[in-house]
Amino acid sequence: MSGRPHIVLRDAAREDAAALIALWSECAGAGQDEGSEAFVQQALWREPGVAEAASALELNLARPDKRVIVALADGELIGATVCDISTLTPITLTRVLVVTEIQVSPRYRRRSVASTLLSAAATYGEEHNCEIVVAAIPVQSREPHRYLTKIGFSQIAVLRAIQSSKLRSRLTTKATNSRDTGKLIAVRRTLRRRTDARGRTRT
Repeated sequence: MSGRPHIVLRDAAREDAAALIALWSECAGAGQDEGSEAFVQQALWREPGVAEAASALELNLARPDKRVIVALADGELIGATVCDISTLTPITLTRVLVVTEIQVSPRYRRRSVASTLLSAAATYGEEHNCEIVVAAIPVQSREPHRYLTKIGFSQIAVLRAIQSSKLRSRLTTKATNSRDTGKLIAVRRTLRRRTDARGRTRT
């Protein structure tokens, strides 16, 4: 496949659910050969059914500051990205555009699909007076990271993920251990005071 395709951009719709599942699955499959970090990322990916994806799209598209942009070539959905309008911190009014899920079909990579999607995202951010654009990319996606670095993005944060059930379990265990340790220290201090008191009484 050579040359740049004619890319059409539009907002995603509930009816794109099946095509977006296919895109996400294709991109996830293409990352399986990129090492242990990719394996961790794959563990977080679960392919939804069409009904679930359609409901999730409906939920996300109902948010006023969120936009899902899709790219099509010859009627086929070949790319997508998600835009969120937020503030830099909860206590400042500096507006930022958060771009996530820059997905491009492996069959159409290096053909300006990502740059076309990012250009549309940047325009959306400018329309909402965003001063900063932040892109969140999976750690194992080396090509997108190289591309974003090349066009001027700098690393400002690290995202880490864990299943909520594991987090709750580990925090509960840590808290329990801390309480037990605290109780043990308190018992030892009490015994030490009693021993010291007995020694003073004998003298």
